[in-house]
This record gives sequence, structure tokens and C-alpha cells, in this order.
Amino acid sequence: MYMFIRKYTKVHSVADAARRAKSGIGQILRESRGFRSYYVMDGGAGVGVAVMIFEDRESANAANDKVREFVQASLHDLDLGDPEIIAGEILVNMESDA
Repeated sequence: MYMFIRKYTKVHSVADAARRAKSGIGQILRESRGFRSYYVMDGGAGVGVAVMIFEDRESANAANDKVREFVQASLHDLDLGDPEIIAGEILVNMESDA
């Protein structure tokens, strides 16, 4: 599996950005090959973090390009700035048995 982490540090309202991203980015991801999961976290003090998990690198890169285009076109008014991006292979995956 492959993970993309996008960290934004100048978000005026992470809740608003997340709400708007859920529908637009959510639709992009649901239609993307290899999509596994998506999370958005409010890190406080204007920090918003989005995590996308895919089956493989190729799927993740293709979806990330579409997400980037969506953010630039549809969330530009939020003035999110350029995110710090960390991407790589997932080496450990643990989930609850419950």
C-alpha cells in the first residue's frame, strides 16, 4: 500500500476546508483505482492534514494529481498555500480486531 500525507499550515478554518473537500475530493477518490481510505485531521493552530491510502504508488500518484487540481481550482479562495507532502510505501498496517 502507498500513502500520501498533505500538511497545510495556514488554514483559516480546517473544518470548512474539510467539509468542502469531503464532497469534491471524496468523489475523486471514490472514482480512483486502488483507493483505500482518506482522513482529514485538524492539527490546531491552522494546521490541516489529509491522508490518502491506496493499493499502489501508481494509483496514489494519479489520484494525487487530480486532488491537487481540485484544490487549486475549487478551494483557491481558502488560500491554503502549498502543502508539505510526504509520500511512501506503508510498511506496517495494524487494525483493531473489534
